[in-house]
Amino acid sequence: MSVAGVIFSNIHDETIPEITRQRTIGSVPFGCRYRLVDFSLSNMVNAGIENIGIITNHNYQSLLDHIGTGKDWDLARRKGGIKILPPYITSFDQPIELKINAHRLESLKGVSPFFKDLKDDYIVFSDCDSICNIDLKKIIDTHKETEADLTIVVKDLYVQGYEGKNLTIVDSDAHGNVTSVRPSGTLQKGFYNVSINVMVFTKKYIVDLLAEAKSAGYVSFREQLIPARIGKDKIKIYKYDSYYSAINSLRDYYTCNMDLLKKDVRHALFDVPNRPVLTRIKNSPPTYYAKGSRVVNSLIADGCRIDGTVENSIIFRGVHIEEGVTVKNSILMPNTTLLENCFVNCLIADKNVVIREGRMLSGHETRPFYLEKNAVI
Repeated sequence: MSVAGVIFSNIHDETIPEITRQRTIGSVPFGCRYRLVDFSLSNMVNAGIENIGIITNHNYQSLLDHIGTGKDWDLARRKGGIKILPPYITSFDQPIELKINAHRLESLKGVSPFFKDLKDDYIVFSDCDSICNIDLKKIIDTHKETEADLTIVVKDLYVQGYEGKNLTIVDSDAHGNVTSVRPSGTLQKGFYNVSINVMVFTKKYIVDLLAEAKSAGYVSFREQLIPARIGKDKIKIYKYDSYYSAINSLRDYYTCNMDLLKKDVRHALFDVPNRPVLTRIKNSPPTYYAKGSRVVNSLIADGCRIDGTVENSIIFRGVHIEEGVTVKNSILMPNTTLLENCFVNCLIADKNVVIREGRMLSGHETRPFYLEKNAVI
């Protein structure tokens, strides 16, 4: 039985508006050379899923540039492969500016013809703001064995107040049957089974759900559609126990990147046998380290030139750090340039930023300082 995949590229854009102002959350740079969508895409490809649709809504030019034909994920195929699913709006619909903030259910309604045309028996949903290397094949097999209509992947996490409304708490009984689904915003701090926004459906079930949502006028997938089916359908949980991190704020984005400096996190994400994290390949030259440069506990992509000091930082492709510069605890996205004798700490610099001579910029790990794309300081 075949499986298709669906990835939501715009869901939760509002959690890091500073970085998603000109791009989808799926195309946000991460970890020196990746985009956030790479983790969802790789998880599906590693599970043998060859038919994947990426739902977009707005600001998806950088996503199109990154995905291309899908050849870097072996998805450039005549049959199946990767499909970009833009919003479906006719001449008689409301203006597009009223729809750019569409959430999960509205996005699904907009691409419902995609589901009806699928020949696959099962469908996997995944968001782009979840960082994990997960064995989807094992989850799909468990879904088939239990004959579930829907399987929700959860992880036992400590929920804190600042994490806000985007976390979904999934309660279940001793047999793994879902008993309730609720947002985390009103909960006390503590450990809960949190959805990692990976779900497996039977194809017929999701088509029926969308038809029900339209007829009943539902507007929320989490708060209306799924709760209405609990107790009526076979909805199960699958507990995931390896590394997982969700991006719910600029602080989370900073923390997730900094986690990569820990050996155990890198091992859990990038050293899993037969489950590589794939991304778009760029033929950049090796990074040049000048005599007198100093690099400590940092990840540095290719195509850079390092003449200064880098400590505990994530450096993307094409970054130039001139002589006398000190970079600490920072994230520098592609083609950032730091001119002589400047100092930065706890900084997130977006693409093509220039920091001039002698500048001193510092944030804190709980409130990193952010410079927008193409900024000159």
